[in-house]
Amino acid sequence: MTTVSEHYSLGRTQPTLDFVDVPIDGDIRVFVDPRALRLLQSAWGAECVSLVQSFFRTVLAAIQGDRHEDARRLLRALREPNETRLGLSRGRPRGRALGPESANSVWEALRHSEAVRSGLLRDLEDTILMVEGIRSDIVSDITTNIIREPLIRYTQDACRYYGIPMEHDVDSGFLWDQAGHEWRSKYVDLPVAGGRKLLLVPKAIVRRHMDYSTEEYYNDYILEHLREQELSSNTELVRLLKSGRRRVTKKDLRTKYGSGKLAIVRETLRKPSLLEDYRRDKRDHVRPPLTHEEIAEAEGTLGPDWDSLLSAALAIPAGRDDSDAYEAAIEALLTAVLYPALSHPHVQREIHDGRKRIDISYTNGASDGFFHWLGQHYPAANVFVECKNYSSDPANPELDQLAGRFSPSRGQFGLLVCRRLENKELFIQRCVDTARDHRGFIVPLDDNDLERLVEERKADYLDLGLPLLRERFDRLIM
Repeated sequence: MTTVSEHYSLGRTQPTLDFVDVPIDGDIRVFVDPRALRLLQSAWGAECVSLVQSFFRTVLAAIQGDRHEDARRLLRALREPNETRLGLSRGRPRGRALGPESANSVWEALRHSEAVRSGLLRDLEDTILMVEGIRSDIVSDITTNIIREPLIRYTQDACRYYGIPMEHDVDSGFLWDQAGHEWRSKYVDLPVAGGRKLLLVPKAIVRRHMDYSTEEYYNDYILEHLREQELSSNTELVRLLKSGRRRVTKKDLRTKYGSGKLAIVRETLRKPSLLEDYRRDKRDHVRPPLTHEEIAEAEGTLGPDWDSLLSAALAIPAGRDDSDAYEAAIEALLTAVLYPALSHPHVQREIHDGRKRIDISYTNGASDGFFHWLGQHYPAANVFVECKNYSSDPANPELDQLAGRFSPSRGQFGLLVCRRLENKELFIQRCVDTARDHRGFIVPLDDNDLERLVEERKADYLDLGLPLLRERFDRLIM
């Protein structure tokens, strides 16, 4: 199947793209997880979380207040978002998950749910655990519907960034207005491929499986609690083994207490702390974004070709005449190498009312590794990259240029990527001086360093510890 990058001849592969490179005429089996939105340390992510909370709580309030027609009206606007090309359909998207009938079924399930009436239900993802008929694909579709407006803006930004043409006056579909607590629509610019509009989705927010799992909550929390309860009361379910150990089987517990979402709601109402424990553990052990390899498996494509990405950057002749090509090659390489810690690249981003430009900037959304540690201890909401395709060493003016892009709100960490550093120790010492003068933290990387960075990425793609960056940063603060 032809993907977005192939259809528009972007000259890019999935690892170098910020969005999911979906097929034009088909779906891939990944989902938008509302919990993944909470991991995004950005204004865009915060907006999405706020929209999801606003819609779901508005629906719950309508049902709990017996304003059922209001709830049905809000839910009727939900459709399977075929424009994302994500989900469970095979071949051409067919609207399997959400439509008028299934939206009414969602209302019926919520209206009759004891979890809703009791106030046990709090977030959209809770419905996976406790509401009959609501599955991961439906929660993904609901989430996509609610965050459609931010996704449209993301798509427009991506189209301008990657050179994807858009058509004017495309129907947006329903957009959730959290101020007015209602749906609206408008005409927007969007790409249209294969005769149908296209909505791009950041790969940082998709998962192959939702973070919340009915089976996990039931087996590891509810059944474990019931097992302890049976053991402490020494009931008929307790079996004495030859070793003297007492045992209660999960099969016997299911027979006595039942299974499914009705049993989950009943036992959670009896002991609400089980759900709080589950929520807390999920907060403490978040499911990270999909790796390059997992995305490739879902798409049926190959993983990153690290050597080709590196060679493309190193093969560019040094000199100002090829500075644009060098910047593009470095962006493609770093986007792949530093994913998923850094996302949403911007090239030639303007600041100070256009008086200054940043070659490349990334949003820092790391949940582990070097960039997570960096964001926990220093201003690093964004990471800035300056590319210098010089045939000689950069000097103080280049350091001052990058330092001038920093601010406490934007971030105070950047990479200065160049071709060569004949006197690397001297340049690193200049970076140390910049840090000691409280003008920000700059890590220099030359061609040899890029080679090492790629080797580290090959060896440890799950951790992103990136020893080279940590070593260089330690030099700045020691």
